[in-house]
Amino acid sequence: MEYILIFISAVFVNNIVLSQFLGICPFLGVSKKVNTALGMSAAVAFVLTIATIVTFLLQKYVLDALNLGYLQTITFILVIAALVQMVEIILKKVSPSLYQALGVFLPLITTNCCILGVAILVIQKNYDLLTGVVYAFSTALGFGLALTLFAGLREQMDLVNVPKGMRGTPIALITAGLLAMAFMGFSGVVKI
Repeated sequence: MEYILIFISAVFVNNIVLSQFLGICPFLGVSKKVNTALGMSAAVAFVLTIATIVTFLLQKYVLDALNLGYLQTITFILVIAALVQMVEIILKKVSPSLYQALGVFLPLITTNCCILGVAILVIQKNYDLLTGVVYAFSTALGFGLALTLFAGLREQMDLVNVPKGMRGTPIALITAGLLAMAFMGFSGVVKI
């Protein structure tokens, strides 16, 4: 039951983008097409889940064991950067079109504060490894849900007549705010 509560909380109630405002750069930058948003969501889910496992193990068995907790942030950033490079190499081989579509935003996963934030939150919340992985994967699904919904809304906005002064970023930010308010409707469903 605990895992279901963590899942619902991470996807809907405490959505990493719409509630905690982490991962805004790819949220705004890669959300023009649904296909690109889905690809970015999959890449973030993979990196986030693997990064959480690796950083958890490093924290518990290296940093804590050697009293090097002050190196947490830099260690986590290095792990995330290495994983993003691995994803980039794999995507270039497996799906060149998705690699091209993601463009500059793929390396930006390295600096996506969502990934670093979740890795640190897992440690701060004292989750065990399995609970941390469930939380990380659920958070990645919540990120993907928000990104895909936002991309769909942006595709629909291209079909309507938006006033000239509101085209582009202004209407995107207003839409993101409305989407965040819609997700606020889930607050109170789960208390975790």
